[in-house]
Amino acid sequence: MIIDWAQFTPGASLGGGALIGLAAALLYVVTGRIAGVSGIFGEALRGARDGGGWRWAFLVGLAAASWVLGGQPSGGEGRFDVPLPVLFVAGLLTGYGTRIARGCTSGHGVCGLSRLSPRSLVAVSCFMGAGMVTVAVLRWLSAVQA
Repeated sequence: MIIDWAQFTPGASLGGGALIGLAAALLYVVTGRIAGVSGIFGEALRGARDGGGWRWAFLVGLAAASWVLGGQPSGGEGRFDVPLPVLFVAGLLTGYGTRIARGCTSGHGVCGLSRLSPRSLVAVSCFMGAGMVTVAVLRWLSAVQA
């Protein structure tokens, strides 16, 4: 593996991770709720009756932050070499997977592991393992095709 040191941004990564942790902690302290984005999204769509305005504010803040920061120089540009319908199907499958796992990377990975949840440890191990296998298989397939 070769690291592209020109694109390596440990300061921005550390800052982003700290902000995610701060947002998750604030949400828990203020509302008593875990910052699991898939759960927040699902409950917002279902119209949760417990004063769910904070859910929409949280989701709008996520989208607004990525939109605002998307215009900032990051040293690289995001790009997708796959058709939009494939990305759509991938998003649906990811959402379905988070329902099966009863949580997403933010709920299990950020909040669950910090609470020492055994269920979150299993979930994170499964989706990290699946991601590693996927990357290995795709790299092997691209090497075979080359």
